[in-house]
Amino acid sequence: MDRTVPAGAALLLDFIGGIEAPRGYDVIYGNNQDKLPKPITQMTIGELVDAQASFTKRFKSSASGRYQFMRATLQDLSRELGLRGTQVFDANLQDRLGFHLLRRRGYDDYVSGKITRTEFGKRLAQEWASLPVLAATRGAHRELKRGQSYYAGDALNKSLVTPAKVEAVLNKVKTAGAVQPVVVVPDIVTVEKPVVADPGELGTKPSKSKTVWTWAGAGVMSAISGAGSFLGGLDWRVQLLFSAAIIGFAIYGIKRRADLFKAVKDLQAEIG
Repeated sequence: MDRTVPAGAALLLDFIGGIEAPRGYDVIYGNNQDKLPKPITQMTIGELVDAQASFTKRFKSSASGRYQFMRATLQDLSRELGLRGTQVFDANLQDRLGFHLLRRRGYDDYVSGKITRTEFGKRLAQEWASLPVLAATRGAHRELKRGQSYYAGDALNKSLVTPAKVEAVLNKVKTAGAVQPVVVVPDIVTVEKPVVADPGELGTKPSKSKTVWTWAGAGVMSAISGAGSFLGGLDWRVQLLFSAAIIGFAIYGIKRRADLFKAVKDLQAEIG
């Protein structure tokens, strides 16, 4: 089923197609599709309409496709919808055209409660001869009883399904058609002014930061310790290497602290 067809209409079209053309989208009246040069789902609308001109004489009807479109119906739909003759009569196009026929016959009014099930059933029976009228009424050729085809009396058409089955499907169609898609509305979140964390006094100038002075002190003490150890006769190379590592780390930390201070100030200025 074409994805543009709503659930209720898709349910009804599947039901109708199962009665009109159980073998699918390539079917023509009387299951004579094997007598055609190629499947109708590979034909353009123009090619099919041209071919249908001979169907009535050859097969007694021009009905074609899953929903048994008559030649006059396809010509009418083409004019109404502005279809190009080059469009391929594939399954999706047939579904969309079938949905348009449902709407012509009052689908929207039925699912919205503007017309009764019996009235909608009658309108569908006027479009598809295999469907029965749901109550006694005047048909195309004579007075009808409930369950007869709208075209009974033409020596060609008859109802192929009971009115009870049609009514059951229409009940499901109305329920499915009345269900509106759920629209999820997200909660409105009020975004407050961002808070810039200042761990270690990142917003404080490096010259006034306790952290910086701690690192600087560690570096100085390491240098003094290294010098004392050297003067005390210990392995000066090991002590010098150790002191150099501590001093280097302190210098790196102080530089990074200065970079963070600048970044925080830039962010605060941007936020305002």
